[in-house]
Amino acid sequence: MNLLRFFFLLLIPVFSLRAEVPLKPKEWMVDGVKREALIYVPSEASAKPTPVVFAFHGHGGNMKNAARMFPIPELWPEALVVYMQGLNTPGRLTDPEGKKPGWQHGLGAEGDRDLKFFDAVLASLKADYQVDATRIYSTGHSNGGGFTYLLWAARGDVFAAMAPSAAASPGLMGKLKPKPLMHIAGENDPLVKYEWQQATIQAVIRLNQCGSGVAWDQDANCTFHPSKIGTPVVTAIHPGDHKFHKDAPALIVKFFKQHSRKVP
Repeated sequence: MNLLRFFFLLLIPVFSLRAEVPLKPKEWMVDGVKREALIYVPSEASAKPTPVVFAFHGHGGNMKNAARMFPIPELWPEALVVYMQGLNTPGRLTDPEGKKPGWQHGLGAEGDRDLKFFDAVLASLKADYQVDATRIYSTGHSNGGGFTYLLWAARGDVFAAMAPSAAASPGLMGKLKPKPLMHIAGENDPLVKYEWQQATIQAVIRLNQCGSGVAWDQDANCTFHPSKIGTPVVTAIHPGDHKFHKDAPALIVKFFKQHSRKVP
């Protein structure tokens, strides 16, 4: 199936985190290890149901990088946003000695330390704020995008929609349940090969029982694959490389706002 090429020429304004967005540092002890995150908390998060977005840095990145890459509070100030910090982790494609921070690559890897971290963070958010359980989302770039797929496989019932960038997770496809997906990819990605990402996208299109692609909301920059079961796939394919595209956050927020989880 052909994916429309786009150049991210959006009319939606993209904001910079040069604006002073208040991010709160917070710590958790998970299996005796101190874990950290930066959190943006809307003013009314304690008073009314609030959507939550998790945004994950790539391998070698950190929570501050993630906050700059994903300026979601500027685009969606009503959402509570969490930028979790990874630990030094051996990389599959780079850094085999694990000298840089990242996320576990598979179920059971690294003692599931990052899944446990996620569980601890979400539990504390639910205790401290009025989390809207029907509007919890995950996004991330590269290793962070891979971890978003891992969360889908391991904690899929939690999320309303997912939006990984520059990631492929063929080993997890059999563990995914249908869910709305936006996938962002560069056609010339030298690290996470475009053909790997295409294979992942096509597997989710089949899983989600999607039809042929059309322009998304009349925007020819993205391809929308309607789903018979209400779990569409939107692809945002640009001609670049592995670098996270600066306009991607606006697309991600637009997509997340369109989806909420149905509660039985």
